Amino acid sequence: MFLELDGHGPHYSQLTRAMKSAILSGRLAAGARLPPTRVLAEDLGVSRITVLTAYEQLRAEGYIVGRVGSGSYVSTSQADPMPPRRTTPRSIAPLTRYAKRARQLADWSITAKHRDRRLDMQYGRPQVNPTLGAIWGRELAWAATHTKLDCTNIQGLPALREQICDYVARRRGIRTSPDQVLIVGGTQQAVALTSRVLLDEGDEVALEEPHYFSASQQFSAHGASLLAIPTDHEGLVCSALPKQAPRLVMVTPSHQFPAGPALSLSRRQELLSYARETGCWIMEDDYDNELRYDASALPALRSLDGDDRVIYVGTFSRVMFGALRLGYMVLPEALCGDFINAKYLCDRGSPAIEQAALAHFMEYGGFERHLRYVTRELGARRRELIAGLQQHAGDRVQIADSHAGMHVTAWLPNYDHAQVDALIADAHERGLGLYSIAPHYRKPPDVPGLALGYCGLSRAQLQEAMQLFGECLDAVDAAAAQPSAAARRRQA
Repeated sequence: MFLELDGHGPHYSQLTRAMKSAILSGRLAAGARLPPTRVLAEDLGVSRITVLTAYEQLRAEGYIVGRVGSGSYVSTSQADPMPPRRTTPRSIAPLTRYAKRARQLADWSITAKHRDRRLDMQYGRPQVNPTLGAIWGRELAWAATHTKLDCTNIQGLPALREQICDYVARRRGIRTSPDQVLIVGGTQQAVALTSRVLLDEGDEVALEEPHYFSASQQFSAHGASLLAIPTDHEGLVCSALPKQAPRLVMVTPSHQFPAGPALSLSRRQELLSYARETGCWIMEDDYDNELRYDASALPALRSLDGDDRVIYVGTFSRVMFGALRLGYMVLPEALCGDFINAKYLCDRGSPAIEQAALAHFMEYGGFERHLRYVTRELGARRRELIAGLQQHAGDRVQIADSHAGMHVTAWLPNYDHAQVDALIADAHERGLGLYSIAPHYRKPPDVPGLALGYCGLSRAQLQEAMQLFGECLDAVDAAAAQPSAAARRRQA
């Protein structure tokens, strides 16, 4: 405890005044537990009698209370709340160009706008395996006794990097070595490190249109100039890439986010040829490659890369649980040293115990069993969602052709953006959280759409959600059918 004695009078009087000041200013909050007298005496370098005398004085004046067998606490009747700060973060000018750009970004809490709704169809939320909590607890307990606690490995634990090499070879056709794998705190840190290593202010980054809005925010905050490249039913339209190549092209080839199509094999080869001829880098965000339901997976873009131009990014947070915050990058050999340096300057390495637990989980087959469970369950929920859309929305929605992931994209060709905004607001009032696809575009799309996440809701809840969705569409249709006031006057 920090207490500054003023040097006037006996030590117990100085300590009494110092503690009164801390209580009245709010530094010692109402109900806060005070240190034992012996501990405080050692911290301040005074005798225990001094502390006992001060505590007795404060207790007599009503500033603190004693509880038998528990200790001394600040009285709830004496402590004042902490005074307000003189300034708030928004009251001063940005200190750097980075801070200024970050302030100008779109709201980063877009995906949390309906968290208080009973039926929240947030996309990107992992499917929770009910048995995973207990299993993960056992893995953490094992890892805590088998992990060196005195240091971390900047690049990531060798055991986890070896497991990732085996995993991406079997699942994604990527042959690599642990030396080219970097453990990161999820996709967001992977994007941040890529920005630091590859981009200077003004450098161009090509993004799919639509794209993952958090990636565009990250690149914009670093001062990059963004190029929106259109997508179609085959993914990124490579012919639309500029002749003067950007520094980086970011793609989601396995399951275009958020529209849904996979990048065709011919487009993959075209993109790799573009990178080879122009010298640009490609970032492959393979965010949900594990979750495929009724189609076989295409090989990862990185597995086709003969020129070592692809930075491959995978994540465990999406397929296990969001709080895990672990992902990985498979790096071109020429960039490994620079990315490790950037990681060192950022945090000196990801948490070692969680890495050890995950490596053990993967080594003994737990991760693969978990993936099989999640894929079966999500496939069932996806079918429930699509059946509900067809039943309650009918031909008023067009369901994007997609066979993977954690969300379904539903286009609304018969409605304009204002009507869809009204639909979302009405659904919110009824307890249903819907999310527009528009924030993932640099410019709003011609046809409005919704990204409907189904991971966070049970099959019964999805049935209820789709019934509510149909009722909200009916309300929008009814409002559109009513003649305007001007039209009614003309009729009169």
